[in-house]
Amino acid sequence: MKAVSATEPCTEEHREREWMNQIECPNCGWRNLNEFRYGGEQRPPPAQEGIGLKDWGAYLYRRRNPRGVLHEWWYHRLGCGVWFIAERHTQTHALHSVRRWSPPEAD
Repeated sequence: MKAVSATEPCTEEHREREWMNQIECPNCGWRNLNEFRYGGEQRPPPAQEGIGLKDWGAYLYRRRNPRGVLHEWWYHRLGCGVWFIAERHTQTHALHSVRRWSPPEAD
């Protein structure tokens, strides 16, 4: 797999599509940005045992908001209805990759 710069999308097609405000759905392919809903940064939930209201509130409402590549939740609300993970640069909005979300396997 070719290394991707933190400021550049991985292909010419990605560059072209982002200019037109499109996102690639893992099911439907390239679609208009208006069909999607941003779901926030992908991060692990806190441990369920012994979590206080302060910690739960911080998980729900506080965001790191870093500059750089971030893994984010996206929902295709006007299409197939799938939640997926997009790797996007927060400053340039370059879309590096998308993948379907799948629940972790039980131990």
